[in-house]
Amino acid sequence: MRRGILFMLVSIVFFSLMYSISKGLTETYPVLQIVWARYVLFVGFSFAPALRFGAGAVLRTRRLVLQVVRSALLVGATACALAGYSYLHLADANALGSISPLLVTLLSALVLGEAVGWRRWLAIAGGFAGTLIILRPGAGAFDWAALLPVCASALYANYQITTRMLSNVDSEATTLFYSGTVGAIALTLLLPFIWVPPDLEGWAVLLLVAVLGTGGQVCVIRALTSAPASSLQPYAYVQLPFMALVGFVLYDEVPDFWTYVGAAVVVASGLYAWHRSRVKGG
Repeated sequence: MRRGILFMLVSIVFFSLMYSISKGLTETYPVLQIVWARYVLFVGFSFAPALRFGAGAVLRTRRLVLQVVRSALLVGATACALAGYSYLHLADANALGSISPLLVTLLSALVLGEAVGWRRWLAIAGGFAGTLIILRPGAGAFDWAALLPVCASALYANYQITTRMLSNVDSEATTLFYSGTVGAIALTLLLPFIWVPPDLEGWAVLLLVAVLGTGGQVCVIRALTSAPASSLQPYAYVQLPFMALVGFVLYDEVPDFWTYVGAAVVVASGLYAWHRSRVKGG
């Protein structure tokens, strides 16, 4: 259990640094080029199961279209999240992205037909209320770019739902393979239209983004193999204060009062939904 928690916390450090560094890169390079760099090492990591189990076993899928859709959802979620971080304070974007677990609960009921009691419906409503507090639509502080991390959360929630759907028909090795390769192929095809030639320093930073992203993904997988997912979920919220700290140190960003209030409501709602899920044996 402790090993799983440690890996989860290390993954938070990796992902936080990845997005923080990527925020600075967006001033020079297109978002999709940075996302492509994020996939450079990940695609190699996704090929590892093919070496172990054989290419035929890994490539074989009974839901090819769903595998492609799932991979596209991950690319879209990553791109929207990175674009959101480029326009917003790191803490603001991360707080808006924290609604993703609640969206998974919502989609679990609507798409998968899972039973969701009134208490978890109340938690979902609370999460949306917290998001509105951060967004403040209609107020002078509202920024349309704030919708980007919300969109990323929605795409990532759908990605998680399709992952659940595929878990019953394809192996984890197959799903991991398609996660990396489909995104890498799609982004590589787009490169000629968006490419900005990096200098030596640019290549070094893009490689660092790839290392941090892949390292974070590896740590998440190791965490999930060391402890139950339901036990690790609360620790994901540690990323909120950590991102706020990184944003302050690197970019001199200070979230406003309403961001703290909204983030507190979202986190409280998410933790309550997690608690109810555990009570019900979810």
